[in-house]
Amino acid sequence: MAPPRARTGLPLGKVLVIGGALFLIFLLYRHMHPPPPARPTASLPPEEIRALTGRQIALVAGHTGSDPGATCADGLTEQSVNRRIVEHAAEILRSVPAQVMVLQEYDPRLDGLQADVFLSVHADSCLPLSGFKVARWARSPHPARDDRLVRCLRYHYWLITGLSPDPEHVTEDMTEYHAFHRVAPDTPAAIIEVGYLGGDRELLTQRPDLPALGIVEGLACFLGGTP
Repeated sequence: MAPPRARTGLPLGKVLVIGGALFLIFLLYRHMHPPPPARPTASLPPEEIRALTGRQIALVAGHTGSDPGATCADGLTEQSVNRRIVEHAAEILRSVPAQVMVLQEYDPRLDGLQADVFLSVHADSCLPLSGFKVARWARSPHPARDDRLVRCLRYHYWLITGLSPDPEHVTEDMTEYHAFHRVAPDTPAAIIEVGYLGGDRELLTQRPDLPALGIVEGLACFLGGTP
């Protein structure tokens, strides 16, 4: 009887080449088909979910329905950035669930608007700067209440995004924001500029979920009565 033949296979070099090619194909597939994000509420602690549940929250996606806002040389617009962040924030809030109203810049529903909290979301210019700003109406009939809303948003937005607060550059356009004159006086109200389209572009365009989460946690802080 003839002895059994030794098994033959692909040379090691070919195995490595094929394996490398398959790995590159896998990476390309994952880049084009990223896994779905985790449930939005997964990162919210129970006390924040309780604070938000059933609350009436109004969000303005800055410049929507009006104009593009700040526009960079490559065509990136403030309006598109604002809209994506507000959409992410609304998704998280609705999954709690909270009652969310997403408004355009000059939405007629702003007149006499009554809600547990109102926030207008904007971004800053295309300058190569970094930082975010939060403000309330300079003539707020409830300054202590609205100051607490500003503090909650500022702290949690900084905590989640890592961007630095930039209160020195809060402008009159923020403290006299048109919607502050239109919403009901008893509605807590603030405006946030989530970062610069220039220096903070990667965060604002590639990770809009982080600014959205910072906003949501700031609202939960305020609605939950956190000092």
